[in-house]
Amino acid sequence: MFLNQPDQQTKYDLICVGGGIMSATLSLMLKLIDPEIKILILERLDEVAQESSAAWNNAGTGHSALCELNYTPLQKDGSIDVSKAIEIFEQFEHSKEFWAYLLKQKLLSNPEAFIQSVPHHSWVKGKEDVAFLKKRFDTLRSHFMFKTMKFSEDYGTLEKWFPLIMQNRSKNEVMAATRMEIGTEVNFGNLTKSYFKILEDHFNTPVLMNREVLDIDPSPNVEWMAEVKDLASNNKEYYDAHHVFIGAGGGALPLLQKVEIEEKDGYGGFPVSGQWLYCKNPEVIAKHHAKVYSKAGPDAPPMSTPHLDSRMINGKQELLFGPFAGFSTKFLKEGSLLDLPKSINFDNLPSMWGVFWHNLPLTKYLLEQISMDHEDRMNELREFIIDANSDDWELKVAGQRVQIIKKDEEEGGVLEFGTDVVHSKDGSITALLGASPGASTAVHIMLEVIQTAFPEKLEKLEWQKKLSTMIPFWNKKIEDDVEQFSKVQENCSKLLKLDALH
Repeated sequence: MFLNQPDQQTKYDLICVGGGIMSATLSLMLKLIDPEIKILILERLDEVAQESSAAWNNAGTGHSALCELNYTPLQKDGSIDVSKAIEIFEQFEHSKEFWAYLLKQKLLSNPEAFIQSVPHHSWVKGKEDVAFLKKRFDTLRSHFMFKTMKFSEDYGTLEKWFPLIMQNRSKNEVMAATRMEIGTEVNFGNLTKSYFKILEDHFNTPVLMNREVLDIDPSPNVEWMAEVKDLASNNKEYYDAHHVFIGAGGGALPLLQKVEIEEKDGYGGFPVSGQWLYCKNPEVIAKHHAKVYSKAGPDAPPMSTPHLDSRMINGKQELLFGPFAGFSTKFLKEGSLLDLPKSINFDNLPSMWGVFWHNLPLTKYLLEQISMDHEDRMNELREFIIDANSDDWELKVAGQRVQIIKKDEEEGGVLEFGTDVVHSKDGSITALLGASPGASTAVHIMLEVIQTAFPEKLEKLEWQKKLSTMIPFWNKKIEDDVEQFSKVQENCSKLLKLDALH
């Protein structure tokens, strides 16, 4: 499908390391702004979108903070902090605006191949959590972005929202849920492949497979030189670039550590593998068309929020429950067991030790997760589906995530569950570290990369106009023009064939 042999060109404006959603988004955005920009994409595997972007390896929720309770923490004074939820909502809208633009330009033709309308729910049990959810609802509902959110404690209403969860459940059980009908399900694997098809068909952008980037060094010709190994032939290749973007998922950290910039110092990574129970019974799958998120346990990390998800994967409706955490020293699903030990060095050792020492409950949680057997996992599922049959469900290993570890003056190091764009002072090299919300906010993250790497070009009115055409709210807050945002949002929903807004 894509080029697998180097062309005659060896000098580029930008080299992207990794054939996932991030490199694809950045490359396509830049090519749409300036078709003359020279871009090379290098992928270690023999196909694009095989690691974090693949449908089975990615949560696919279309993370927009509509149901994830960890984005709205309860404060010590009893208030709910919704700032993170508002921020992520806006960032996901950037993605929808970009996808709608691609459809309008007929670069994409079938939105249903990558996005579906699926209502998002937050669901809790017990008086304390119901009170929290009601307070969260009241706080979010006061913001216009969440004005369509619904809240209910009524058994009959919840039964309509997610009948599979309410099946055989006592009417006396104290519970509540919120519902956002503008929620989506996104297949980022399909979307990534579509991006690369556009890059190939319309912009003749080389994507070289089976290429492992061994090192990135300062170049005598331009800013950087990539030393690359062709895994098929074992030959080495060298490419020069003014800019390099490292978007290789968990593989970004080991490569960044080889780059001669001081900004990398102190960064470490903590790998966590995801696992899902997936349903094999079509009758059960057909009963659930929703995403239902609940609260994580007291010592569980935010990414472990349990949820029951209706998914569309390869044109087929699936039903997943999880995630369950596993542990591997690999930084990628197709990585090496030596990834973690090789990543520990003099610069990040204090950070790594600080994180270990101050996160003993997390270590305990991971040990408990690793020791679970099938019935242990089924018992967790039965918190959602009371009469779940063990024979209907099977464990599937999802993607590998590397959480960010950073220096901290007080604790030595801190573990973060987000994404960071690490870059040199001049912005000529950028790297994306971290995980969730990741793919859902790829457009917003790549806007940050463009602003970091190409500030002089963004000063040009032509670049600004093109970005505003592609992503109308790329450089302004939604609150500054609610009326215009509502029009843009409605238009996006029509183009994306989403149910809730048209």
